[in-house]
Amino acid sequence: MSAFHAYDIRGIYNIEFNKEDVYKIGNFLPGLLNATKILVGKDVRESSPEVFEYLCKGITDCGVDVYNAGLTTTPMIYWATAKYDFDASVMITASHNSKEYNGLKFSQKNALPVGYDTGLKEIEQQIIDTEPVHISPTMGKIIDLEIKQDYLNFQRQYLTPISELKIAIDCSNGMAGLLIRELLGNSPIYINEELDGSFPNHEPNPLVLKNVKQLQDTVIKEKCDMGIIFDGDADRVMFVDEKGQFISPDLMIALLGHYFLEEKGLKGNVLQDIRTSKSVPEYIEKFGSKVHIWKVGRAFASLKLREIDGIYGGELAGHYYFRDFYYSDSGILACLLVLRIIKKFKEQGKKVSELIKQISSYANSGEINFRIEEKKSAIEEVKNYFTAKEEVTAFYDFDGYRLEFKDWWFNIRPSNTEPYLRLLVEAKDNDTLDEKVSKIKSIIKKYR
Repeated sequence: MSAFHAYDIRGIYNIEFNKEDVYKIGNFLPGLLNATKILVGKDVRESSPEVFEYLCKGITDCGVDVYNAGLTTTPMIYWATAKYDFDASVMITASHNSKEYNGLKFSQKNALPVGYDTGLKEIEQQIIDTEPVHISPTMGKIIDLEIKQDYLNFQRQYLTPISELKIAIDCSNGMAGLLIRELLGNSPIYINEELDGSFPNHEPNPLVLKNVKQLQDTVIKEKCDMGIIFDGDADRVMFVDEKGQFISPDLMIALLGHYFLEEKGLKGNVLQDIRTSKSVPEYIEKFGSKVHIWKVGRAFASLKLREIDGIYGGELAGHYYFRDFYYSDSGILACLLVLRIIKKFKEQGKKVSELIKQISSYANSGEINFRIEEKKSAIEEVKNYFTAKEEVTAFYDFDGYRLEFKDWWFNIRPSNTEPYLRLLVEAKDNDTLDEKVSKIKSIIKKYR
């Protein structure tokens, strides 16, 4: 089924999956996770009420109770799953995808992620095999559960007064608008704050730069210190500096070191994904901590952060994971910590662009996407070409390939959620970067 992916179930609603599929997912889920009570939240998408109805019917038909958290951010559901000791949870959301999409994100006890390799494959197979649904003689109940105030109180411990900062915040008409003003008050400039699942102003994906333009224009016009933009379900956050320049989200992993590793004085492990700039580990190592590289996506990152007992971690896509957040990701928590850091540096006379410049020391291509059918063949040819030509100084093969050489490196990988081959290249200088990108493109071109 095309809606089943590595991290979640997601697709165009009523085309790639429908209410009958959702009912079966709900009905099979308690058996998969041995759950007697399941927490469910939803975003503001127009199809979310129907998805909620059929998911809950599937769960309650097999005798299991649903605790309805109502409209939530995705991180609220992660946090509440562990905080209130639920056996399992489901967040109804398509995250950053456009309005015609919807989806389901799953967690089990202690907010452990459930991905394709840890359970979703079994549910998919049950649907394909048309296994009979289970109707219990004792129906489950839907019980309303208020979690917002407890969650806000948790987030408030990371607040710092920001009245001396001038900040613009774009909620993308998504779920960040549910919480952010209650945390930060009226001093920031808010845009697209109204919850609207039709996303009338721009799609809720901050990695697509046209969606950031409104924020960039606001930052420049209002002479802000920084701009902040959330995706649709507020599990991701991204930033622009005082010049309106988009900041590559992986670099914020290094910036967060000023809170955890400097202000808090922690020493230990930090996690990055396979696409992250070499600037990040070089910066973090100055604080006496070690960076581990791992696969992209919460289904992998959250488990790895637990395994290494990491302090925090992050990804190029703008996810930031925290040990004190049950090893899960939170866009709003990351936002609060970044504001705390830039406030401190502003007091020292430093601008955000200056902070980023002291972190970033490489020329970087950003993520380049190719829509091709023969992804595996293209990846292998790129790898084989460069391993035959140059000495490899580091090699990672757990999420596509990351090959490092003396003056440059690249990561090439198939997307886990979209029909793309993704490429990222970084080099010591722009000439080397342009040369390597051009060569890789010429190899991939043969497969388009």
